[in-house]
Amino acid sequence: MNSTVKANPVPKLSDSQIQQQLIRLPDWTQQNQQLQRTFILKNFVEAIAFVNQLVEPSEQLQHHPDLLINYNRVTVTLSTHDAGGITQKDFDLANIISQIAETRTGTQK
Repeated sequence: MNSTVKANPVPKLSDSQIQQQLIRLPDWTQQNQQLQRTFILKNFVEAIAFVNQLVEPSEQLQHHPDLLINYNRVTVTLSTHDAGGITQKDFDLANIISQIAETRTGTQK
């Protein structure tokens, strides 16, 4: 068996499915075929600590966000490249990331 073939590909969600899911994650937005949210933390050290907290759940889900760090701002972008857009995996990770952010004092939108 070819090791590059992925078993059980996750299906891309329709626009209506995406909009329905976004109701539960109001701070996240759809940007083209990606989910995105910017988190504002107290300072650079807190931003890096927040990013470090994303490693374990990302590894557990085998799904990794694109991250942009700009001093105290962390922009998280999620997309399932194999599916060519947004899938349930993206929403699962977005939900976990939102929960992590809620536990950090001083985290804003």
